[in-house]
Amino acid sequence: MGHLSRRELLAALGAAGMAATARADDAGEAPAPPPKGDLVTPKGVPATLADGKVIQPQRELPVLHKTDVLVVGGGPAGVAAAIAAKRAGADVTIVERYGHFGGQWTGGLVLIVIGMHVKGGKHVTKGIGYEIMQRLEKLDRGIVNTRPGASPTVDAEALKYMMVEMVHEAGIKPFLHCWGVDAILEGNAVRGAVFESKSGRQAILAKVVVDATGDGDIYAAAGAPFQHLKFRIGLVHRLGNLDKVDAEKAKTAPKKPRDLGGVTPIKGVTWVNMQGPDADALSVSDLTMLEMNHRRFIWRNIEAIRKTPGYEQVYVLETAPQLGVRISRLLAGVKQLTFKGVMDRQEFPDVVGVGGMWNMEHPEWQIPYGALVPRTVDNVLAAGRCISAEAKMAEIIRIIPPCFVSGHAAGVGAAVAVKDGCRPRDVDVAKVQAILKEQGAYLG
Repeated sequence: MGHLSRRELLAALGAAGMAATARADDAGEAPAPPPKGDLVTPKGVPATLADGKVIQPQRELPVLHKTDVLVVGGGPAGVAAAIAAKRAGADVTIVERYGHFGGQWTGGLVLIVIGMHVKGGKHVTKGIGYEIMQRLEKLDRGIVNTRPGASPTVDAEALKYMMVEMVHEAGIKPFLHCWGVDAILEGNAVRGAVFESKSGRQAILAKVVVDATGDGDIYAAAGAPFQHLKFRIGLVHRLGNLDKVDAEKAKTAPKKPRDLGGVTPIKGVTWVNMQGPDADALSVSDLTMLEMNHRRFIWRNIEAIRKTPGYEQVYVLETAPQLGVRISRLLAGVKQLTFKGVMDRQEFPDVVGVGGMWNMEHPEWQIPYGALVPRTVDNVLAAGRCISAEAKMAEIIRIIPPCFVSGHAAGVGAAVAVKDGCRPRDVDVAKVQAILKEQGAYLG
């Protein structure tokens, strides 16, 4: 029948530690009994309207969990940070606002991995990020274009699965469907974060927080200075049935359709990028407008393609469930990455990783630990596209491999701070560097 029966599903859940009992007859599924539930009187403290002003009363928040290292955001940087911190000996919790890991790599359908190499084809992105890529190679339909020097493309579903496997294997505590909305401060130190979910507003307390939200939501909430940028926001989609294009019929078309996208590990399926206009990723109005306009454009564009001779069976397989935000906040850190410094191969004594480029015409460049550390706020480290860099660096730091690298470094830095009982800004960077090397990272 092509689907799991209720009995098979329950068996699978039982094997996963979610055992349940139910009855099913041999001919099919038995009717499920009506669910039972108790009458609940909510105990919330709602906002009130007074004299035209909305007032949120002070209230105590329930503590959902306590941990050594709290990673907020489950994209490439966040997953790398969480695994790195756990392997370095910390108790780790990762929180993600969507129902899956991967961030823009999966939910944004930005499937290509550009920037693992530098001039001469040298491979510089190693460590946990590269481990993810290697594990995808072992999966059927997991990844394509893995030859040396190439920019591989992954399948989003294979990657979601692999990240779940790695987080589970590492023994990391995950919370999905949780949106980080505020920082918890004690004086000048971040002690955790506040989250909104279907369980309400709750807190997770931590000794060190890694902000891998992409937008710097937690360090901004804590009061760390940052640069606010408006940048291109698009919406990626996938096309299906490209393997069913009638080549002979297509020869009669006045011109071949544009924007048919790039190859993916799935036969006949491509992914189509979109640049989009410069907009504010921190504005819900901008995000709403773009979401609606982009979806209208994609549908109309594919309908035009389907009218082209030979392309009648091509269709929109999927639009990304999240907008393609490229950059929004850049941390004002202890150190700042500059474009000139990158081009001049600036070296740092506190180097914790090496970044690649869009093409292999540029040299490798170092990421200093100080670029992860806010100037003024303690107990939080930045990871991913929101680290400390000038605006001209936005196109470089936002690609997936540098996010791997800064996430890996932030995770180890957080674990060392916990183990040594010090602020992240005071860690012995030599210890961080040594552990990174032990975990397979490349520092130059």
